[in-house]
Amino acid sequence: MSTKSQRTDSRVLRTRQLIRDAFIELLHELELEKITVNRIAERATINRVTFYLHYRDIPDMIDSLAEDMINEMQAILKDAHNQTGFSMQIIVKLLEHIAENSNFYKVLLASKRIPVFTERLMELIADLITSRMNMREASSTLNVQKDIAIWYGSAAFIGTNVD
Repeated sequence: MSTKSQRTDSRVLRTRQLIRDAFIELLHELELEKITVNRIAERATINRVTFYLHYRDIPDMIDSLAEDMINEMQAILKDAHNQTGFSMQIIVKLLEHIAENSNFYKVLLASKRIPVFTERLMELIADLITSRMNMREASSTLNVQKDIAIWYGSAAFIGTNVD
């Protein structure tokens, strides 16, 4: 990888972080429908053209932000899964990630409830719970329907971290 492409990559990452931070700040102040590309660009101290170099529109940006966060959580889970068995380390690492990105999670899960992100996060947590339940299913008996336990566990994890 050349030095120039590394520099470009870091600038792209920095610009996307500025856009993300501006969007989160604006969500604290305004309803989603009132947030415009102009407002995001102004808050991020970039121009609209720069925004459009990274995203097609605001829904594309939201989708990308959600995808990035889910990918970060999946990386944590994959890393933890490579270790032997389930441990509290998985939960601790997820909670650390949520704490490091608390503004993002508070706005997208609590005050503004962006459906695309909430749905993806619920799916990720449900998959984690499902895989853990499947691993333990042979050695234990469930007194609750599996799908109810999965939904409840996912909703409880998200709800607990919102506050």
